[in-house]
Amino acid sequence: MRKIRIEHEYAVELLNRLGNRIADVIIGKKQEIQYIIAAMLSEGHVLLEDVPGTGKTMLIRTVASSLNCAMGRIQCTPDVMPADVTGVSIYHVQAGEFRFRPGPLMNNIVLADEINRASPRTQSSLLEAMEERSVTVDGTTHALPRPFLLLATQNPLQFEGTYRLPEAQLDRFMMRITLGYPEPEQEVELLSRVRSQEMLENMHPIMLAEEVVAMQREVRQVHVDTVIKQYLVGVAVATRAHDAVRLGISPRGTLAWMTAAQAYAYAQGRSYVIPDDVQSLAVPVLSHRIQLKLVNRADSSEVQEQVIREVLSSVPVPVQMGGQGRGRKA
Repeated sequence: MRKIRIEHEYAVELLNRLGNRIADVIIGKKQEIQYIIAAMLSEGHVLLEDVPGTGKTMLIRTVASSLNCAMGRIQCTPDVMPADVTGVSIYHVQAGEFRFRPGPLMNNIVLADEINRASPRTQSSLLEAMEERSVTVDGTTHALPRPFLLLATQNPLQFEGTYRLPEAQLDRFMMRITLGYPEPEQEVELLSRVRSQEMLENMHPIMLAEEVVAMQREVRQVHVDTVIKQYLVGVAVATRAHDAVRLGISPRGTLAWMTAAQAYAYAQGRSYVIPDDVQSLAVPVLSHRIQLKLVNRADSSEVQEQVIREVLSSVPVPVQMGGQGRGRKA
């Protein structure tokens, strides 16, 4: 892939167009769309947890259609094997050698639909891809294309025939997002615009894969003041001391939160992070990373989110920052 440079102002324009494009299909979910864009810019993965019919798969397909990127889909079921996900080496008689046939994971944007229906063995085959951006088949490591974004869905209400995601894998999702039902007026608008499939088929890409990778490089340069870093750590430490929490936010979770905030600020047209950025992202980035002491599985997500909100309200928010954010109010 050729390496290009992209101006911040032009990047923000492209990202706004991308957000508007997705909002034309997924009505009334602008904040969630911003989360998806921030995850893409920060090279993070997203777990969409919600009941069926709320637009999870349509959202992911719209993102893929808006980018000049290859998309793969994994329909997770108990009989799906790791080789069905990563790919397999096949012997070619004419050539007298084994050749790698890529699986759906070898794409830029991968949809893992109903990920919790796959067996733990198959779920574990995703870990290397999510963390190392590569897959190893028969002892040979294959690099994944860039950009690489895994978007997984799961239904939190159906437990029969599902396997709960292990904490190690949950921790590798940068965000857990819930779309929820639309407001009544938004659902009326949706009924008046039942042409989402037709829109997807006629979509043209808004940005190139090279432009996404260039933005990801620029995001790493977004300034994070020391005061902001202290605030991030303060919240993480507070989760570890919360009465309802067995295991709090790990250093990897704090790093993911900071990286997501850099991407969020970049998409807003700023070269520095402000407290509003980190607070906006706290629930989607942190809630799935804490382990509770005693809670029913059916309501664990709601309790986790409530704990994060309680911790945020208990930790003082920085008001002034040095460097590029000096004097800016939270």
